[in-house]
Formats: sequence, C-alpha cells, structure tokens
Amino acid sequence: MTSWPSLIIALTGRALRHPPLAVDLLRVAWRFRRRGWYRRPPFLPLPSRAYLRWRMYTAYGDADAVPPAEDVIRYARWVGQGP
Repeated sequence: MTSWPSLIIALTGRALRHPPLAVDLLRVAWRFRRRGWYRRPPFLPLPSRAYLRWRMYTAYGDADAVPPAEDVIRYARWVGQGP
C-alpha cells in the first residue's frame, strides 16, 4: 500500500517533469486547504485530517486509503479543464 509521503514524492516528480500538471496539482491543493489555516499553527494551507478521511472513505470505501498517484493526476487534470 502507498503512503502519503510516497504519494507526495511521486506527484512532485511528475510535476517537475510536466509543469502544466504542477499548476493543476497546486490548484487542487489550494481547493483542499482548511478554512482559517492562517490562524492555526503550522500556518500552512493543509487540508483537515477529518476532511481527507471523509474524502478517502467516499472515494475508496476506506478512510485510511491513500489514492494512487494516477487518480490524483486524473482529478487534477479534470479540475484544470474547468471554465
């Protein structure tokens, strides 16, 4: 099973090789950020753990699932095609 750090490394590698994908991945990361992230340490626009667990449960049937890199890339490209 994939871990979150290995997913981030895989996505970073793909983004470095394909800059337009990097823009799409950043757009997705920004959409997933926690509201009020700038008011709480570590002051980074990270998603809330509860939200990520809910998203993984609804997508994969397991709150502890880590999505395959290809799923994240497919979603990011889909988001990038928006209006």
